[in-house]
Amino acid sequence: MIQREIAGRLTTLFGQYPFVTVTGPRQSGKTTLCRAAFPDLRYVNLEAPDQREFAESDPRGFLSQVGEGAIIDEIQHVPSLLSYLQVLADEIGRNGLFVLTGSEQFRLSEAIGQSLAGRTALLRLLPFSLMERQRIGASGVVDDILYSGFYPRILHQGLDPHDALSSYFETYVERDVRRLGEIRNLSSFRRFVRLCAGRVGHLVNLSSLGSDAGVSHTTARQWLTVLEASYVVFQLPPFHANIRKRLVKAPKLYFYDAGLASYLIGIENAGQVATHPLRGALFENMVVAEALKHRFNRGRDFNLSFFRDSRGLECDLLYETGRGIHAIEIKAGATVSSDYFASLDRVAGLVPGVLGKTVVYGGAERQSWTGCMVVPPGDLAGVLEGLE
Repeated sequence: MIQREIAGRLTTLFGQYPFVTVTGPRQSGKTTLCRAAFPDLRYVNLEAPDQREFAESDPRGFLSQVGEGAIIDEIQHVPSLLSYLQVLADEIGRNGLFVLTGSEQFRLSEAIGQSLAGRTALLRLLPFSLMERQRIGASGVVDDILYSGFYPRILHQGLDPHDALSSYFETYVERDVRRLGEIRNLSSFRRFVRLCAGRVGHLVNLSSLGSDAGVSHTTARQWLTVLEASYVVFQLPPFHANIRKRLVKAPKLYFYDAGLASYLIGIENAGQVATHPLRGALFENMVVAEALKHRFNRGRDFNLSFFRDSRGLECDLLYETGRGIHAIEIKAGATVSSDYFASLDRVAGLVPGVLGKTVVYGGAERQSWTGCMVVPPGDLAGVLEGLE
């Protein structure tokens, strides 16, 4: 097992709050992280039917057996337990009591907001970052990364990515989606998810998505919410500011894991990635998700956006810090071209507060151009660290 980047933040917050809640996609490593960080805490998994029934039918009896501190996994299965946990924590009156984990974003956040407001720190654990992937000894070749993705179990156990991601998706559809969204037409939903994968890096158009999937605009919106709630996709908001430009208002769509997106668009081996028409979109997805992981692994909020005006002038990623904005252009090609910098320079001249510019490209060498850094994906974390 490797040390996760978020581990230090997790242990620090545990000493500052009665609860720490860790959310994230299934199989992102939440349980492994928490059990490694707190080996002396009792572990209870509410995925187990007997434990779930016990917690639901007799919450006081359940907590009396758990004791004054534990890791409670998949807490979203028994949200009513949170109120009893709050009372227990208030009675004990100290920090460092319970670590809670969950795989549902919105419903869990709502339940925690009602019961544990002010008593819990919230962390989001995504699959491996590029640095964590490198530490485990996985291939650093771009096409291999885009094919195999970042889920720890696939990389740690050397599983075939296509088979493993197929099982992951089928399990997710059959179990989580049925419970989360009460979706009856699973074949249409599967088609919808694959259509989303084919639109990574594109503006969200619910009418088009719904039409192509054979469902209504309203259903498409509901299904996209289900995918967001279960940490499959996220939407990157457009940048808005008081500038004399008409800016797009629709967000862009990305997957938390580029490997899952690759599987969903039909890629069956790493060799197919190089010539696939969506390689550039998958590369962009990987880089945007890497920036998001950098934020979440340090316990920080989602502060990313993109720039696009009505004439098509665009910057793929704007990374905001307390000091200003860093403009990032993403190019999958391995050869640097002077064309990479044209739109980046124009956006930097329009957006107030841009303090730096970076191009992330598909090559292996770090380069320095006038007023701009050019880095391979693996060096992005170091660039972002220098901005904080």
